[in-house]
Amino acid sequence: MTTDDRQEEKASEAVSPQPAGPLSVASKPTAPVVRRWWHRWIRTPSELRAMGVVGINMRNARFLLPNNPRKLYDLVDNKLRTKQLAVEKEMAVPETYGVISSPRDAAMIHRLLGNRDSFVIKPARGSGGKGVLVIVAREGDWFIKPSGSRLSLDEIRHHCSNILAGLFSLGGKRDVGLIEYRVHPARVLTEISFQGAPDIRVVMLHGYPVMAMLRAATRESDGRANLHQGAIGIGIDLATGRTIRAVHHGHPIERHPDLKVPVVGVQLPHWDAILDIAVTCHEMTGLGYLGVDVMIDEEKGPLMIEVNARPGLAIQLANGVGLLRRLEPALNRHVSHPHDSREQKIDFSRRTFAAS
Repeated sequence: MTTDDRQEEKASEAVSPQPAGPLSVASKPTAPVVRRWWHRWIRTPSELRAMGVVGINMRNARFLLPNNPRKLYDLVDNKLRTKQLAVEKEMAVPETYGVISSPRDAAMIHRLLGNRDSFVIKPARGSGGKGVLVIVAREGDWFIKPSGSRLSLDEIRHHCSNILAGLFSLGGKRDVGLIEYRVHPARVLTEISFQGAPDIRVVMLHGYPVMAMLRAATRESDGRANLHQGAIGIGIDLATGRTIRAVHHGHPIERHPDLKVPVVGVQLPHWDAILDIAVTCHEMTGLGYLGVDVMIDEEKGPLMIEVNARPGLAIQLANGVGLLRRLEPALNRHVSHPHDSREQKIDFSRRTFAAS
C-alpha cells in the first residue's frame, strides 16, 4: 500500500473561459464565465458531488467496506502471499531471489545476493514505498542506487535488519524482506521518467477497470513514483492505453519538469495484457474494490507488482474525472450482468470509459 493510497487526494485543474450567452441590444458585455474545475482548494459539497469527486469517506462507506471483506486484506497487504497467489494463476511477476526472515538471513545477505549486479529489496508489508531499496549496479564492493549514491554491504545488512524490525511496515509489526528481480522498464517509459521505474495503477470495481494512471518519477521525488514526493500522475485512456493528461503537484502539465519531453499522447505497450492482469487480480483475491500496480519490463513485458485493497484517490486528479462517474456505471453493470466474463468486463470498460 502506498502513501497515495492512505490520503485523500486534492483535486485541481486549470480554469478556462467560456463564451458569454447572447446579449440583448441594450445590455453590456458580461465578463466571461469561468469553468471552475479542480483548481480551487476548497469546494462545497454540492460542487464536489457535481464533479463526481470521491472522497475518503465516500470511498470507504460506499465502495471499500461493502466489497472488501476484512479477512481478505492479508492476501494483498502481505506481498509474499500476493506473489504466491499470482504464481498459482500463472501471472507474470518479478522473480523472487530470496526471503529475509531472520537476523541470520540479514547477516548472511551476501549469500542470498550472490553475484547479482541489480536487485530490489522490499518489506513484505511495506507502505508508501518505504523500505524499498533498488540497486542498479555494482562497483567493486559498492552497491549503486539509481541516484548514483553508493551503499556498502554492511549498510544493506542494516537496511534488512530495519525491515525485520518492522520499521517500514503497516502498524510497525515485525516483517520479512523480499529480494526480487529489478524491473528494467520499457524504453518508452524510461524516456518520460527521471531515473526511477514508472508504474501503472488500475483501479477496479467488481472486476471492471474504471480508471488508470501512470506514475513517473522526477528529480524531486528522488526516482520514486510517489505523487506526494513530487512524482507525476499521468491519466490513461482505458480504451487505448494512451496517456491523455498529466499533473505535477496538482497542476496540469504537458512535459516532464526535468526531462522536458512530452508526457501526454504516449502510447503504452501491452495495454491488453495490462487490463487482463488487473482483472485477474480481482479474481484471485476476491476483493471487489482494488487497485493493481503493474510495471512493463523491456524484455519480460507487463509484471504485476502489487495489489492494494485501499487504492487512493489521486487517480481522479491525474485523469481530470471524478471516480463516481466511473464507479456508478460499473456498479450498475455488475448488478445487471453479474456473470460477465473477464473479456466482457474489459470490453465494457473500454467502451464506456473511453476518453472523449
